[in-house]
Amino acid sequence: MSRVFIGMGTCGLATGARQVKAAVEKWAAGHNTTVDITPVGCIGYCQVEPIMDVMTESGHRVSFSNVTPDMASFILDEVILRKNLKLDGMLGQYRNGKAPLAGVPFIDEHPYFRKQVKYVLRNCGIINPESLADYRAQGGFKGLERALSLGPAGVVDEVLASGLRGRGGGGFPTGKKWQLAAAEAVQQPALGKGPAKYVICNADEGDPGAFMDRSILEGDPFSVLEGMITAGFAIGASEGIIYCRAEYPLAIERLQKAIATLKAEKLLGTPLNAAGFTFSVRVKKGAGAFVCGEETALIASVEGRRGMPRPRPPYPAVAGLFGKPTIINNVETFANVPHILREGPARFASMGTEKSKGTKVFALTGKVQNTGLVEVAMGTTLREIVFDIGGGIPGGKAFKAVQIGGPAGGCIPLEALDTKVDYDSLRAVGAMMGSGGLVVMDEDTCMVDIARFFLGFITSESCGKCIPCREGTQRLYEVLDAIVSPYSKMRSEEDNLLRFNRVLNMESLAKVIKDTSLCGLGQGAPNPVLSTLRYFRKEYEAHIYDRRCPAKQCKGLLTYAIANDACTGCTLCARKCPAGAIVGERKMAHYIVDEKCIRCGMCAEVCRFSAVKVS
Repeated sequence: MSRVFIGMGTCGLATGARQVKAAVEKWAAGHNTTVDITPVGCIGYCQVEPIMDVMTESGHRVSFSNVTPDMASFILDEVILRKNLKLDGMLGQYRNGKAPLAGVPFIDEHPYFRKQVKYVLRNCGIINPESLADYRAQGGFKGLERALSLGPAGVVDEVLASGLRGRGGGGFPTGKKWQLAAAEAVQQPALGKGPAKYVICNADEGDPGAFMDRSILEGDPFSVLEGMITAGFAIGASEGIIYCRAEYPLAIERLQKAIATLKAEKLLGTPLNAAGFTFSVRVKKGAGAFVCGEETALIASVEGRRGMPRPRPPYPAVAGLFGKPTIINNVETFANVPHILREGPARFASMGTEKSKGTKVFALTGKVQNTGLVEVAMGTTLREIVFDIGGGIPGGKAFKAVQIGGPAGGCIPLEALDTKVDYDSLRAVGAMMGSGGLVVMDEDTCMVDIARFFLGFITSESCGKCIPCREGTQRLYEVLDAIVSPYSKMRSEEDNLLRFNRVLNMESLAKVIKDTSLCGLGQGAPNPVLSTLRYFRKEYEAHIYDRRCPAKQCKGLLTYAIANDACTGCTLCARKCPAGAIVGERKMAHYIVDEKCIRCGMCAEVCRFSAVKVS
């Protein structure tokens, strides 16, 4: 029986994976044969989804990209019927211990994968995420078996020895967090109800352009659950909660199926050792509040209260959910744990740098040739990620910056592109690791507008509890909005002067917000402003003093004019102008009344003679 694997993560489904699956089923029916269609998650190369793999009679697995329904039928004809593998769109063959197929490259030698190190993502795109048998075939739950033999203290020691740090952004040593929670005495809950300790998986991935956690949950949910069970055993917790935003329906669906499977297999809700250790897991859907990525705000949300942070200490490891010791780690952190326990901490610690061990998963998006998930060893440079893996900037454009760490991260320019991706190196250049978003920007990007965009996002997501974040970010956003707005928006000369006096104090305001906000959201909110001021100050000066946008992106600062020698008087621009700012006789050169122009750009868009000049 032939076996076909189809990438049916969110990216695959969005590009037509269901239609590809239907085409494979139709092909099988038409050839009176049985085809085992295995849905898998995303292998990470989202740019070329849908991806379809075909298992040959010899057991070799060959991968094809950008598969359409018609192409799927053609591939099956060629590979299964004619034994022909040399087809357009082939990514390569997987290494599976068999003698390699002559003339067929290995997929890990593809430019996109060559410099990647698949540690956390090793199963994503490879196994059926809903199949416990597939997961076990890859060594699944052997890490938990070893953990149960080591005992709680032994598990904590292994995680400490690995050097694993939290992948959610803070970078706190995971083993240290578990050690603190394990050391807390078990308090009997009031009235004898409820667990004494908790494990929470933070899957509230809210950074624009980030999809690392979603892809892991969709492609390898059992690894996250195994990591949580191991954590529960290590600290003495009996209940785990996965806080996942409701915007991830496929991830939640696969998690719930995985939980049901583990219950049926008596790996959840049933004693796992002679001492009676039992662990259960449930999914809590989040409403999509960015602030709930902060651990104390997340706890408040799980408890049924409004998601707002509280001062620390006490830290959740001491007093967390319902006042009980609680550890909170993100999806990627938990997904590392089974491999560390199964293979030993030395393997994990052998990768990365002295203070940042292991690998890190990034979501590579923006103005880059290859977008998708990238997993590299800590210490890999940003240049390698953007140019060697990402393929560089499309359209022959020049690289300008890469924004790393989500809205609270920083923008790193060309001169710092050889910075290594580790916690300390990124902090030194004014950025942060964050959860792993990487947004690439080219020469056409306005850095002032980028700072305004991210600050606008953070301002709208502020919970409003503390004044520096609630009021400070709003004032900072107003300053940025004034910088990119035309003079006509100013109510008076006094208002104009007031706003630009604020501009002069923008940096000090940003530092006050950073130093005095209650939680990580507010403390990181000014980072887009501070990093762009640090590296792109001349762009700010051009906006403020020259009232122009060098990248020609801030429409409020653009000037539109019609070149007399190019205008034919077709009147198309005048008919399309929503403000009636274009005047002129038919077949005569037109001109734009600047006082009426609203800078919508419609005239330049519709002109067929390139007569409208933008400056």
